[in-house]
Amino acid sequence: METMLKISDAASLALHATVFLASNPDSRFSNRQIASELQVSEAHLSKVLQRLSKSRLVKSNRGAKGGFVLGKSSDDISLLDVFESIEGPFVAKHCILNTQVCNENNCIFGHLLKSVEKQVYDYLSGTILSDLSDFFNNRNTESPNYLS
Repeated sequence: METMLKISDAASLALHATVFLASNPDSRFSNRQIASELQVSEAHLSKVLQRLSKSRLVKSNRGAKGGFVLGKSSDDISLLDVFESIEGPFVAKHCILNTQVCNENNCIFGHLLKSVEKQVYDYLSGTILSDLSDFFNNRNTESPNYLS
């Protein structure tokens, strides 16, 4: 069964990459190192990190001592900040039935969707990277692909 909640690969990758950086605040990581840790494409990660850099959520330095770090304290970056840097403002998406039969006001799932969207928004806005900084230190090593 497919999940009803959809987050783009880019947003998921941005969330995981920033939590990874928050888990290692005293280290710089190359695109290759982060991609290896997350088991994702270096090319895709590079595009995501560029967008995060434009939003000043990550900083990068070139050279032998270069790499990526968070652009500010993990206490000052919410998951919503990361999500919106990739997806734009958090807004309600399409009908789960992918149809134009109903609108938000007369949808049979309207109240449920509003409730779920509010819970997701509250979680993203109320969770900062430092809240999750132990994730990569305490993860289950039997399931290494964290984006699935």
